[in-house]
Amino acid sequence: MESKSVVKALAALAQASRLEVFRSLVVAGQGGLTPGALSESLGVAANTLSFHLKELLHAELITQERVGRNLIYRAQFDQMNGVLSYLTDNCCQGQACQIVSPKPCVSQ
Repeated sequence: MESKSVVKALAALAQASRLEVFRSLVVAGQGGLTPGALSESLGVAANTLSFHLKELLHAELITQERVGRNLIYRAQFDQMNGVLSYLTDNCCQGQACQIVSPKPCVSQ
């Protein structure tokens, strides 16, 4: 992945509403979500949501498909994984990174 694509993806995600939209689409998986479902679940106005979806489409982080009368938006997992790989490439100075398991929460 080229740095230009990574910068475009990170710029698109560097806004709270767009990040929430993207995360919702990641959770939805391959089934995706309609703009109506996104708008309702996130409490974002339709016109504002449309702007954010356009930015995520431009960054190639999501796809859009027309199914009948509906538009379905889905996270572009290959692109997301490419960004993550780019960011972690050569981490730990090329050595295998030690994975630290999170500590479990303890209720008091």
